[in-house]
Amino acid sequence: MTSTIDPKSIGKPQRARRHVRTLTGYLPEVDATGKEQWPRGDEKVWKEALRGVDKDVPSVTKSFVNHVQTSLARQAYNLDDLGAYQAAALSVRDNLIVNWNETQLNYTRKNPKRAYYLSLEFLMGRTLDNALLNLGLKEEYRDGVKKLGFSIEDILDKERDAALGNGGLGRLAACYLDSGSSTELPLWGYGLRYKYGIFQQLISPEGNQLEAPDPWLENQNPWELPRLDVTYEVRFYGQSERLASGRGIWQGGQEVVAVAYDVMIPGYGTKTINNLRLWESRPKRGFDLNSFNAGNYEGAVESSNTADAITSVLYPNDHTSFGKELRLKQQYFWTAASLADIIRRFKQQGKPLNLLPDYVAIQLNDTHPTLAIPELMRILIDEEDFGWDQAWSIVTNVFFYTNHTVLPEALEKWPVPLIEHVLPRHLQIIYDINLFFLQAVERKYPNDRDRLARMSLIEEGFPKQVRMAHLAVVGSRKVNGVAELHSDLVKTTILKDFVDFEGVSKFSNVTNGITPRRWLDQCNPELSDLITKTLKVEKTVWLKDLTKLKDLVPFAEDAAFRKEWAAIKQRNKERLAHYVQTTLGLTVRTDAMFDVQIKRLHEYKRQTLNILGVIHRYLTLKAMTPEEKKKVNPRVVFFAGKAAPAYYIAKLTIRLIVNVARKINTDPDTKDYLQLYFLPDYSVSLAEVLIPASDISQHISTAGTEASGTSNMKFCLNGGLLLGTVDGANIEIAEEVGESNVFFFGHLTPAVEDLRYQHIYHPVPLEEKCPGLARVIEQVSAGLFGDAEIYEPLLNTIRQTDYYLLSDDFDSYIAALAMVDEAYQDQDEWVKKSIKTTANMGKFSSDRAILEYAESFWNIEPTPVEAPKKAT
Repeated sequence: MTSTIDPKSIGKPQRARRHVRTLTGYLPEVDATGKEQWPRGDEKVWKEALRGVDKDVPSVTKSFVNHVQTSLARQAYNLDDLGAYQAAALSVRDNLIVNWNETQLNYTRKNPKRAYYLSLEFLMGRTLDNALLNLGLKEEYRDGVKKLGFSIEDILDKERDAALGNGGLGRLAACYLDSGSSTELPLWGYGLRYKYGIFQQLISPEGNQLEAPDPWLENQNPWELPRLDVTYEVRFYGQSERLASGRGIWQGGQEVVAVAYDVMIPGYGTKTINNLRLWESRPKRGFDLNSFNAGNYEGAVESSNTADAITSVLYPNDHTSFGKELRLKQQYFWTAASLADIIRRFKQQGKPLNLLPDYVAIQLNDTHPTLAIPELMRILIDEEDFGWDQAWSIVTNVFFYTNHTVLPEALEKWPVPLIEHVLPRHLQIIYDINLFFLQAVERKYPNDRDRLARMSLIEEGFPKQVRMAHLAVVGSRKVNGVAELHSDLVKTTILKDFVDFEGVSKFSNVTNGITPRRWLDQCNPELSDLITKTLKVEKTVWLKDLTKLKDLVPFAEDAAFRKEWAAIKQRNKERLAHYVQTTLGLTVRTDAMFDVQIKRLHEYKRQTLNILGVIHRYLTLKAMTPEEKKKVNPRVVFFAGKAAPAYYIAKLTIRLIVNVARKINTDPDTKDYLQLYFLPDYSVSLAEVLIPASDISQHISTAGTEASGTSNMKFCLNGGLLLGTVDGANIEIAEEVGESNVFFFGHLTPAVEDLRYQHIYHPVPLEEKCPGLARVIEQVSAGLFGDAEIYEPLLNTIRQTDYYLLSDDFDSYIAALAMVDEAYQDQDEWVKKSIKTTANMGKFSSDRAILEYAESFWNIEPTPVEAPKKAT
């Protein structure tokens, strides 16, 4: 006899045991008196060998050199700045791990209710500087690396931004995780470990956006901890069979393995370090040796390639059937692995799943994680034998949904045939949820078939579509918008029927916030130091209670303080100019107003309005006499942002910006009064240079289209004034800082639909309606900036339907720009406005926002890490 093996099992991973060791650690056993018992070995020897957090320069340098010598296997002779960054990062990570372990053990001991933040994006930015700040070790590492022959600035510059996000959605998630740790809340994040992230943005000679892979992991990521023993199998495709009991059996298809990578999120001024868990997709069987030996080399790695693709790129282009299917697989892979992990951790506490809402709250950041709702139903019904009513009660008390848009076209939908193909069991559950829900609607509104059609989770058509926002609303305990205007619009427009049906109490608002640690102290350290000196309080105090900035208001009348404030702004401009010079080889004048718009390229954000305004300014300058020009306020305009690869109109806007810049920056008649720059490959790190340098920033979305915005908060916190429409969080910023310190323009939200109606049914020629804009468009169309015909699709969006109301708001916009110029001429009053703006931004801290979620939604409380008790 001999041992035998099923040939089908060859190459499959060995799964002798499920993940037994829990991340949060075991609690020590206790004796009969309740005294904790040391698990093994000599307790004294163990404890003497345990390291703590570094506190001084000698311990910092020792840790740094140890990592150079052992982790990197290098010596002082061959250590460059990149190696020094890696050694410093590993050294700092050691300190983080000490507090991280204590935090997780603390959660195990106290067993608090926990919140989990599910976001498809986490735009983290660079980590080293943030970690040093939050640990309180910036000066120790600055001095330590200097003694070793390095500059901390050079080391920090070697870190690449983590390519885990694209825009405001991801940056908001990052701020919330930081604030969760800083306020000592038991809050974890769940996302995907993208190999390439969104893309690296390049600009072609013609001015086109080009997309290149962004291999941000090529030098490894010292901030992540691979958890190769934390894995879950995720199924796609196959067949789903319903049983008479209501359960389903889903089998066959493709199985992919989710592997966990943990990123520590340190809190500021606290020992709490929470976790961001990212999932990487891997094949269940990585290599088919039989196919390889048969000469089918592509077949041998096919399963590996299809599995790896799931976490290769953020937002794959969904204009192809392959891309659309891949995006759906991404969303299910991430939510299925995250739920499996959450439930595994909950079960280890020894509690029944019917108590899940008492200990778990899951926040859905937009509709991307909505598949978690039918997935939890599948787990409870198919795997845990819950009845439908009990399972649905659990689900609708666990989930919370944040809506980020009122644009109907931006509300996520998935074709029914695609879901049926990729997730057959989930489509059955979605239909069951829909029937269960619509029966309740019918009971409240008998025979109202139009209402049933509007509220259905399934949108009729060819093909039918699953409305993910409707599913998120129906399956969640609470729904919130992210600014007061946005939340009101959500309740009165896209979700009005649901408000009528379920009651207004389910729908609320949490205005977004930003972390002042990164968006003031780190990106603008001189200003942060001036504020600390002026307020005469510790930096740790006002950075965690931003309302204390209010005490700066009287200093706006102090001439010496204004002089210091203005000097810091000037040095920040020079820093930005140096960046442009070293990266693009272009010379930026720093004795002018800096005007900045940095956002994802989209028609509703109206970068097009901005660039057309720049052209208007250019044409006006060209028509001036030399004497008239001397009275002009010099202006330097900066754009940065990425357009989705398939978004043709947005990419045309970038091309126009680039080519307008080429024209006006070299025109001897205007270059001393107007400069324009498009800074490619926008990132958190680039924003940290742009924002402190701005005099004015533009947030000019069509009224009623921007949910909130957070870049507006960052600019204002750094003393940059705001030019914008009465939209999103602009409104609340104006309420806080005073409308005299904000430059508003444009039509208001109630007028938007009427104006669009007029465009369609009572159009007025552009030349008659807005001659200034017509003149600008005529010059673009005539080829003043090259490529006369290439811009026609972009220009026609204005000439024809003008959905985003550029022609309606253009004259008002130009008038607002003139008001900005006039105000800037009085530098003394301008600096006063700048100081008062910063001083009144206390409301917009993400610490405030995350505590609102904790108290009003999740019902979780701070769980501080307590210092160990001394032996008696």
